[in-house]
Amino acid sequence: MTVTDIASRTYDHGWRLDPIVRSLLDTDFYKLLMLQMIREFYPNQRVTFSVINRSRHVRLAETIDEGELRAQLDHARSIRFTNKELIWLAGNTFYGKTHMFSPAFIDWLSNFRLPEYELRKAEGQYELHFHGPWTHTTMWEIPALAILNEMRSRAVMKGQGRFTLDVLYARAKAKLWTKVERLRKLDGLRLSDFGTRRRHGFLWQRWCVEAVKEGLGPSFSGTSNVLLAMDNDLEAIGTNAHELPMVAAALANNDDELRWAPYRILDQWRHTYGGNLLIALPDAYGTKAFLRDAPEWLADWTGFRPDSAPPLDAGEEIIGWWKRKGRDPKEKLLVFSDAMDVDSIEEVYHRFAGRVRLSFGWGTNLTNDFVGCPPDGSVDLDPISIVCKVTSVDGRPAVKLSDNPEKSTGDPAEIERYLRVFGDAGRVRSAVYV
Repeated sequence: MTVTDIASRTYDHGWRLDPIVRSLLDTDFYKLLMLQMIREFYPNQRVTFSVINRSRHVRLAETIDEGELRAQLDHARSIRFTNKELIWLAGNTFYGKTHMFSPAFIDWLSNFRLPEYELRKAEGQYELHFHGPWTHTTMWEIPALAILNEMRSRAVMKGQGRFTLDVLYARAKAKLWTKVERLRKLDGLRLSDFGTRRRHGFLWQRWCVEAVKEGLGPSFSGTSNVLLAMDNDLEAIGTNAHELPMVAAALANNDDELRWAPYRILDQWRHTYGGNLLIALPDAYGTKAFLRDAPEWLADWTGFRPDSAPPLDAGEEIIGWWKRKGRDPKEKLLVFSDAMDVDSIEEVYHRFAGRVRLSFGWGTNLTNDFVGCPPDGSVDLDPISIVCKVTSVDGRPAVKLSDNPEKSTGDPAEIERYLRVFGDAGRVRSAVYV
């Protein structure tokens, strides 16, 4: 295997248009899984996704050139799925199942293209929106975030010397390998790459995935990035995301429908997929509220992915819920993925190993941890917290409450209404870094 000299590639491309997204498979696997379900149940819904930079101190519109950003977005719109990619999707085994994607869906993908975008500047930030059918706007989330993050990295590093970049990447590689050496000590660890959306860059993510694959061996279960899974003979990992309950909730016509919306769309999910894809994401409107009202059939699902509550608290709460439902937690799966890094992975592992099946999604702190790596400290490569969320559905405002109010999104008046319906129990405000 040839190892890419990332420093040379960074220094030598001359800052001409070097496409950041070169394949529609350069996305998270759950986008394709959700897209197949969306196309079946919600083919006519019009959904707007909007980019939100929660790290407001980083003024992206003053860092990233607007013309270069438009060129990258326009390039992404020009891409199509290739025959090779479609054949791989149609014929590969995912989660132990062949033909995960129907022939009709594969045929539909052959003509897919990303829809238009709306871009403008406001108060030092970019306002970036994607309007159109849910079947199309959903696919902008990951490439849009990857483009913005890599363009920021490029802009910050522009003008750095060849050897400065060499030292920067050498330090980042050594930092990652130190983490890998610690993770090796966790017997039976199951860990996957979840770092596409906030990666430093595509080449760096590829290096990280290849390094962790070698360093952790069987403990590295795969990657959420479909392109990297295909190219590196890895499992594609992913289930579903917050956009499902957010859209279902926005479509509710009254408070009773709103209260049951998260379960209604999960019922549609279980009629599309089964087995290890039956992972519930409970925190869109608060984990306590979700567990309080959850129908009995959710206790028979494979597991949960706690996302925005403190991981130890969330894990204990879900384990307690399974026990009250008469289920054995040792047969269930918890997937931890919110801002995980080696310290929190170790902490969660030592708390729960042997009590429940465990899996970890390692995201931003895998693919974008350059903290302390710039040789002279003159550039800021610390990762930022940037998301792309549903903001409207058929003209109705969309809301996410989260277990952490710092991650709430939506119109303040609508947030208040959702809090009246779901309650505020268990929500704890804490700083969001990635």
